[in-house]
Amino acid sequence: MYFPVADITCNPCLPFLAAFAVSCCTSMAGISGAFVLLPFQMSVLGYTGPSVSATNQFFNVVACPAGIWRYWREGRFVWPLAATVAIGTLPGVFIGAVVRIWLLPDPRHFKVFAGLVLLYIGGRMLLTVLKALKARQEEKKPASTGNTRCQTLVWNTREFVLEFQGNKHRADCRKLAFLSFVIGLIGGIYGIGGGAIMAPFLITWFGLPVYLTAGATLCATALTSVAGVIFFSLLGTPPDWRLGLLLGLGGMCGMYLGARLQKFVPANALKLMLSLLLLCMALLYVIQGL
Repeated sequence: MYFPVADITCNPCLPFLAAFAVSCCTSMAGISGAFVLLPFQMSVLGYTGPSVSATNQFFNVVACPAGIWRYWREGRFVWPLAATVAIGTLPGVFIGAVVRIWLLPDPRHFKVFAGLVLLYIGGRMLLTVLKALKARQEEKKPASTGNTRCQTLVWNTREFVLEFQGNKHRADCRKLAFLSFVIGLIGGIYGIGGGAIMAPFLITWFGLPVYLTAGATLCATALTSVAGVIFFSLLGTPPDWRLGLLLGLGGMCGMYLGARLQKFVPANALKLMLSLLLLCMALLYVIQGL
């Protein structure tokens, strides 16, 4: 099949299956998988134009709702967290789209930037896992039935307080919104919506359980990706709709399955796998770009 905007030809099953496999794993951590699919599009499919970022965000728009719906159905979708992250991220995504088109159009330069972003994400996730393993404190998984719902106790402009499995979790809304803006800027350039960067911060800096952050980060990723696709299109760099739809449909199936399986998978095992994958990809991209 020929994809006109990307100017590539490939078997349509390839992007669908790749998105399904990636999203099934990454959605368990609240990450859409776009950070993996962007290198896949550039290195495997040969799609290196600036519109690859817009296509990656269109993938998020199509794929994320399935995972969000599954988390909502299980009572693990936290609206205050999703709204705070989205409000902070949106302005950054707009600015990031401008930077991507006007300052980083060269694929070689963009690979260096992408590699550094991946290196940071992977390193931070790896440190989180190593600290947990050193203390021998594996994150407690919620039971497969019963007490898995989250309750919002407080939500205002200063903080929100959540109760989950008998434990209370607090976060400063102002700090979270500012951090979301910075992450939205990076995510807008990279074309991932910011969820891949936000998830490790929510777990490490704010101390929120991965079982609560997953649905919220997927929601924020979807909302900011809608804005990103619109803004890229207005700037004359629309996504490859056909390729993005194939990736999105594969991701939709993968995210639903991943959200369903998440509560049965140890969080540290999942984060260790993701961090090692990210570090390998980061080193490869930095070497290729230099």
